[in-house]
Amino acid sequence: MILPSKHLSQERALLTVGGQILQHLRQPKTVSSLWKELTLRAEYLPHSISPLSYDGFVLALDLLYLIDTIEMEDGLLTRKGS
Repeated sequence: MILPSKHLSQERALLTVGGQILQHLRQPKTVSSLWKELTLRAEYLPHSISPLSYDGFVLALDLLYLIDTIEMEDGLLTRKGS
């Protein structure tokens, strides 16, 4: 689930979703605004596969937190070191 496999496409691997999250976290954001940005972006991609589930989004956030890449401050998600 963290890495792509035979049964999990590259677009749904948690590392790929985590990378997309980090691209959108150039400035601090709430979880809901980040989710909205990711889902809106997916709607406009013509080659997009099935939409990302909220569960997958939260699991990617968990992974990023566990590897000490993001943190939560005053209700806002931020990149570590930003």
